[in-house]
Amino acid sequence: MAVSKKGLNECPIDTALSVIDGRWKGTILWRLQDGPMRTAQLRRSIPGITERMLIRHLRELVDDGILDRHDAQTVPPCVHYSISEYGQTLAPVLQSLCDWGRKHMTRPVKAVMDVR
Repeated sequence: MAVSKKGLNECPIDTALSVIDGRWKGTILWRLQDGPMRTAQLRRSIPGITERMLIRHLRELVDDGILDRHDAQTVPPCVHYSISEYGQTLAPVLQSLCDWGRKHMTRPVKAVMDVR
């Protein structure tokens, strides 16, 4: 059985990263900043993500209290996701990561020396 990374480390940075860690979680949160979206809308807005991975990340973010899942209980199903009040506390963190990422993207790449 797989062991969850959550709760295994007392480092606050590792704890924070365990919540937002994942190839698509940052993108999902970024897309939801403008307001609630249906699952299909979210998937169309993130090229390259599979439905399986989207659902997995959405569930994890809901379980961590970062996202709210709103099910209209209709046929056909109508489910919206939005950033929870608690999840809003991540906004400055995500903005800082974005700012740092932009700086890092423009940084010249150093040549890797072949060490033998």
